[in-house]
Amino acid sequence: MPRKTLLPASLPASLPACLAVMLTAATLHPIPAQALDAAGQRVKVTAVADGFETPWSVGFLPGGAFLVTEREGRLWHVDADGRRNRVQGLPAIRATGQGGLLDVLVPRDFATTREILFSYAKPQGGAAGTALTAARLSEDGRQLQNLRPLFEMAPGSSGGRHFGGRIVEARDGTIFLTTGDRGQDETAQDLMRHEGKVIRINRDGSVPSDNPFVGRSDAQPEIWSWGHRNPQGAALDAQGRLWVNEHGARGGDEVNLVRKGANYGWPVISYGTHYSGAPIGVGAQAPGMEQPQMYWDPSMAPSGMTIYTGDLWPAWQGQMFVGSLKFDYIARVGGDSLSEVERIKGRETDRVRDIRQAPDGSLWFVSEGRGTVYRIAP
Repeated sequence: MPRKTLLPASLPASLPACLAVMLTAATLHPIPAQALDAAGQRVKVTAVADGFETPWSVGFLPGGAFLVTEREGRLWHVDADGRRNRVQGLPAIRATGQGGLLDVLVPRDFATTREILFSYAKPQGGAAGTALTAARLSEDGRQLQNLRPLFEMAPGSSGGRHFGGRIVEARDGTIFLTTGDRGQDETAQDLMRHEGKVIRINRDGSVPSDNPFVGRSDAQPEIWSWGHRNPQGAALDAQGRLWVNEHGARGGDEVNLVRKGANYGWPVISYGTHYSGAPIGVGAQAPGMEQPQMYWDPSMAPSGMTIYTGDLWPAWQGQMFVGSLKFDYIARVGGDSLSEVERIKGRETDRVRDIRQAPDGSLWFVSEGRGTVYRIAP
């Protein structure tokens, strides 16, 4: 049985892990912040870019530049000196509810290809579906060129909920994309639909021959795993394994180790309840369905996630950092039996939408509530 982690509805201000720095200036340039302790580690938090409406993701480019997505359908290029330009050339995007421009991935071969990948809610008549497109970023960072659609959810759904949208590049160069159930629970158990799944495709959009449902007439071939509700965080560990976190309903937010062809149970099993308080499915366990590695109750609304591999904090290597949209903090998750070991919280951690490890080993996070990208370093 997974280890249960309980979070209070309000977090005490005296937590030793708090990031209590207050940043008052508004600028695109780094603002030095006071250093403080976090569970015995000396850290400093710095605003590196602000003024965004609903930032969703950040991606690092060579030479210190980076990209920021806004859910409203805008992509920004910020250079190493803090100057930013809006990138032109995005496809049509349905910015409604939780949908819009979502994740951005800078692949390992960017220095030679200048290609990026991004996920978004694609208009599909009166509906919208999670989609993935590749494009070349111009040398000046201002234009997307040679757009190549890679994947589009079929058939898509109406409404504005549960798009998923996280992108991960696997070690073998294949691409993982998470999709939510779009607010229609039963779709996560339907292998003929892409909702509520982890998708795996090749870089050119084709289906890898070793995907678990290739050749079956009763399943979509892009599916890697199923039974997910709304996975909004995804990362590889040092062994190259894929982990995702996903939203439960009322309780039951999960961290899952994703296995090929596995069913993670939504909406048949859950450690939460419906928002009405009614039970979900058959309970917490069922034959043939995976158990989470850990879960939160009450829900903390997990979003972006990274698994630390850097050298700046050796004690943190192998641990997960997960953003909370509901309780406004960053969870540090570790231990042989996964559990929260620290909560990093402050004014800056207002609706943490994304968290990434930068090339220099620092941690960057996106505060949707403050419209700002922050950097944590020793």
